[in-house]
Amino acid sequence: MSVTPSAPFFKRVTPGGWAAVAWGAGIAFTALLRIRVPGQEGPDVLPGFVILRWDGLAMLAVGTLLTLRAGALLARRPTAALNYLLVASVVASTPLGVTAIPVAQYLAVDVALYAIAAARPRREAWRALLLALGLLVVYVAVRLLAGWSAGTTAALAVALIALVAWLLGRSEGQAREFAERSRTQAAEQAVTRERLRIAREMHDSVAHSIGIVALQAGAARRVIATQPEAARQALTEIETASRETLAGLRRMIGALRTADTETEPEGRGESHPDARSEAELRGLPEMPGLAALDRLAALTGNAGVRVAVRRVGDPGPLPPDIDLSAFRIVQESVTNVVRHSGADSCTVTVDHRDPASLTVTVEDRGPVTGHARASAGPGSGYGLTGMRERVAVLHGEFGAGPRPGGGFRVTARLPLPTGATSR
Repeated sequence: MSVTPSAPFFKRVTPGGWAAVAWGAGIAFTALLRIRVPGQEGPDVLPGFVILRWDGLAMLAVGTLLTLRAGALLARRPTAALNYLLVASVVASTPLGVTAIPVAQYLAVDVALYAIAAARPRREAWRALLLALGLLVVYVAVRLLAGWSAGTTAALAVALIALVAWLLGRSEGQAREFAERSRTQAAEQAVTRERLRIAREMHDSVAHSIGIVALQAGAARRVIATQPEAARQALTEIETASRETLAGLRRMIGALRTADTETEPEGRGESHPDARSEAELRGLPEMPGLAALDRLAALTGNAGVRVAVRRVGDPGPLPPDIDLSAFRIVQESVTNVVRHSGADSCTVTVDHRDPASLTVTVEDRGPVTGHARASAGPGSGYGLTGMRERVAVLHGEFGAGPRPGGGFRVTARLPLPTGATSR
């Protein structure tokens, strides 16, 4: 039974609720300043005569009602809510007999500025800051024009606190935007990496089989009139390789269409009627490793290119990613030999002697007279690029180029992680 944890208390309170709390705290602080508390000879601020009358109390009540209305609107209509709070601060400051709007009467406005700056677009946030600071300027200007005393220094202090609240809100909003962009970018990079991985897997698995099909088709075409049995054997190999390729493509498409194979409903575990036949015709395991090299050599040998597998050192268990990558590099290299080299044989060397790394080498001796290539034109270059990417992901070393005595050689050294060994 899974239980969704509840949000922390401070997250459950809405910005409008915090604005109401700030208003109540400001009213309480204003009252404490105007009464004698224990330890003082008298109040810090003498209460004005207006606040003690019914009209002064009525103004405080109106300011409170405006604040509550603003709290209800802050999440949906933040600009309107800020306007209510600004009017409430002026209304509540009037009966206090002060020369500038006090900090306590501006606390709710500060909360609204923080909320707007953190959650609303930049233009709206700037407009809210200008409204809040503009009201302070207008309040002081009106008193000066009327010939009354104005608390310019106190107004500057209130403006500074409002600016700090707004900056804190913008900082949180920008941090939230950055985190969202980072999550989006990470998701896009993950999709790109997955697409590249799928492209490499399709190229490695499909290109090898298609190369064998092309080679066998060419052989069948040449001997179909003189050696029907050999042609029949070649056609059988073509059918087998085609079915293997089709099964691999179906598995890959099935993996792409399935979000999570572990969450399949009960009753889905039984195999499709065609699943056993596809598994039986499959020449290589779904996630092959170096243990499947002999099977790869047999399949390639049936296509007319002999593959000699040499293992140097004592083989041992390898990390799955290194085992799969090493096999794919060998498979792609052998496919290139079949399709492009014109050679009738190649050698695969797997070197386990270095406990810190695994080295695989695939080389051929060049074209042989009378042996046709599966692909007459030059390769696309994607095979070498894919191998180089695989090795780079594992922080290894990759080399590919002509051999001194003719032919081509591909070498990949894959470092083993700490604690792993190929022995």
